[in-house]
Amino acid sequence: MKKDKNGTIMDELMDSKEAATIPKVGDLIKAKVLSVGKNEVYLDIDGLTTGLVRGRELADGPNQIPDLKVGDEVIATVLDQENEKGLLELSFRSAGHQKTWQDLQKIKDNKETVEVKVKEANKGGLLVSLNQSVGFLPVSQLSKEHYPRVEGGNKSKILEKLKSLVGQTLKAKIIDLNEEEDKIIFSEKEVYAQDKKEQLKKYKIGDVVEGTIVGLVDFGVFIEFDQSLEGLIHISELAWRRIDHPRDLFKVGDKIKAQIIGIENERVTLSAKNLIEDPWKKAVLKYQVGQIVKGKVIKTDNFGAFVELDQDIHGLVHISELSDKKIDKPDEVVKVGESYDFKIVSIEPEDHRLGLSMKAVKENQK
Repeated sequence: MKKDKNGTIMDELMDSKEAATIPKVGDLIKAKVLSVGKNEVYLDIDGLTTGLVRGRELADGPNQIPDLKVGDEVIATVLDQENEKGLLELSFRSAGHQKTWQDLQKIKDNKETVEVKVKEANKGGLLVSLNQSVGFLPVSQLSKEHYPRVEGGNKSKILEKLKSLVGQTLKAKIIDLNEEEDKIIFSEKEVYAQDKKEQLKKYKIGDVVEGTIVGLVDFGVFIEFDQSLEGLIHISELAWRRIDHPRDLFKVGDKIKAQIIGIENERVTLSAKNLIEDPWKKAVLKYQVGQIVKGKVIKTDNFGAFVELDQDIHGLVHISELSDKKIDKPDEVVKVGESYDFKIVSIEPEDHRLGLSMKAVKENQK
């Protein structure tokens, strides 16, 4: 039968509508279950066409065959627009994977806080799960409550502390996501970062805070102030004199005042020595070049010995200034803990340096 002009236009409109609405390969679609067989499921796609899910594409997705019944609404991914039966070839397996990553991307984009369960621990951090997805939470992204502060950075002790978190549920945010690499990176400290940023707005560089020491490490001390804020005082900012380890001066629980010298995002760096008068400013009044002084050897190294003249002023005797004879190690001439006479050969108060010589004292005596 020959179509009239209007009929031809109507058919073209229907054809264009159908072409525009038929799902494309890779699309994630919603459909209704028409029938459930032993190894195949037929689906109705908006009354437009019929789809088929079969074989291995039935498994590993959110819709398992035993759980499906006629009329159920399901999600599937289009594998082929027309298979050998003239039907849409669909997959639950691919849909499950696709929807999981879409949901993860939405969580990341919206900066949502989620609960993750700690499955395993290694020296770098924690393996955590979110529903069926497994990701990584690096040590650096742990909150201050769970960060493993270990003196000397002992890796086995760090791992021991991390393992104590296995089985626990933590609040976290997704900070990195890569489907191709199957990578999900979580951060626990990001959950509290915004609150800390808001709290830190009332502080500026130069402000003095008082806090409690909550952690001692070989590179400095962590202090907590203003209830939940935390800052680091580097070992070089603890005192004007040279110290080998923060425990030489402090212990956990000590109260301490410090000056803010840096604020970057929620990271705060502090200085305790800025609140103490620099003793080197008066060193030139107490010590002069050529003066013979008594000092105690507090440490030796291959290049010389460190000498304590008083509580604040320490000097260095280079190995070449310990003896008029060639020696291989300072320990051949001096012992840690013993006191000796030294001659001051240089003073640089601006750089906190004072040079000493034992050889010059012996030459004077001769």
